[in-house]
Amino acid sequence: MMKLLSRRQALKTTLAAPVASTMIAEPTLAASETPAAAAQPAGQCILLPQAVEGPYYFDPKLVRSDITEGRPGAPLRLSLRMIEAGSCTPISGARVDVWHADASGIYSGYTGQGASREISTKGQTYLRGTQTTDADGRVAFTSVYPGWYPGRTPHIHVKVFLNETSLVTGQIYFPDDYSARIYATRQPYNDRPTPDTTNATDWIYGDGQREGGGTVLAMSEDGDIIVAALLIGVDKSGETAAKASRGFLRRLLRL
Repeated sequence: MMKLLSRRQALKTTLAAPVASTMIAEPTLAASETPAAAAQPAGQCILLPQAVEGPYYFDPKLVRSDITEGRPGAPLRLSLRMIEAGSCTPISGARVDVWHADASGIYSGYTGQGASREISTKGQTYLRGTQTTDADGRVAFTSVYPGWYPGRTPHIHVKVFLNETSLVTGQIYFPDDYSARIYATRQPYNDRPTPDTTNATDWIYGDGQREGGGTVLAMSEDGDIIVAALLIGVDKSGETAAKASRGFLRRLLRL
């Protein structure tokens, strides 16, 4: 069986990753942005806590919006917008990295994956990429809907580099009912349609919800293309960042 991400591994990863700010997510996006954005309910800005980087990050320095590299799966259009907390001013010129598993739950660039732990994707770079936010704080990626793997609910990893030393690390998620429909009806997901972990049972997702949530993407479809959108605010306050980081580390140490 595939080795799961343990709390000890998560703690080690968190300690290794620099934390200089905290992300927040506002569930309100202008209806003109994307169909998914229009589907998001109105609400105030809420904290989106730092999340563990996870064991599958590396920086291939691939500046590109299309990260599929021909990987099979349901086409996904990911739209993210970065703003400053409080003023809601768009953050331009920020580097945004995203990476996630493919339709079968396998990441590029690593050995020891899959149910038998014999799958190696060493040297591959699919479903990884970097974009720089435009004047309105926006980046967009063309990808495929991520598959599940043991112990984790479907998710996408995000890093936002504010400058050479300050960054935000987070994970963003899909509604459980949406993933269930995609996995049941689309190839190749319906070859393994039932994840062993949902948002409700994923401990990393659950930690985020206890800190205020705001990590679930708004979903819609444009023909066969799945559209996912999230507005992400960045609190550049070192005090807020330190508080969020300390809280997350305390929860890990108690486990």
